Amino acid sequence: MSAEGLCIRAYRATDWDALWPLLQAEFATGESHPQAPDISEAAAHQSWIEAPEATFVAECDGALVGTYLIKPNQPGLGAHVCNCGYIVAQSARHQGVGRALCLHSLETARRRGYRAMQYNLVVATNTSALRLWHSMGFQTVGRLPEAFRHPRHGWVDAFVMTRALNNAGA
Repeated sequence: MSAEGLCIRAYRATDWDALWPLLQAEFATGESHPQAPDISEAAAHQSWIEAPEATFVAECDGALVGTYLIKPNQPGLGAHVCNCGYIVAQSARHQGVGRALCLHSLETARRRGYRAMQYNLVVATNTSALRLWHSMGFQTVGRLPEAFRHPRHGWVDAFVMTRALNNAGA
């Protein structure tokens, strides 16, 4: 698989049967997202599909290999900054899917009128994500001591990262 054959599109209700196992597998690891490892299907649907402004999926050769959500980071006077969450299927990692999802989300955010993108909880042990976000122009603006309860490493720090959207390209 290569990121060249990816199709990133808006989520459709018919995607749920393929998306739920991807979400469930990622959340069950407890390594990068704040959702409970034993999250119910209904709760996962609410947090990944119903609550966000929009959800997107990435397909390659008919298989769902990734997803992201976009939503305002804060309501009201903070709604010009968006927040995104990403998941790449284990079988599709280190093949450019995460980068493609991030590029798509940056463009989606610009089109929707957001002025910046902020990640609120990038787990310090998620070094692949940290490298990717830095390479995409995100800056670490805060460290949250012991903000994440990692299943193997215990209490670990998390980072707040941001990037302005008024600059061209990634």
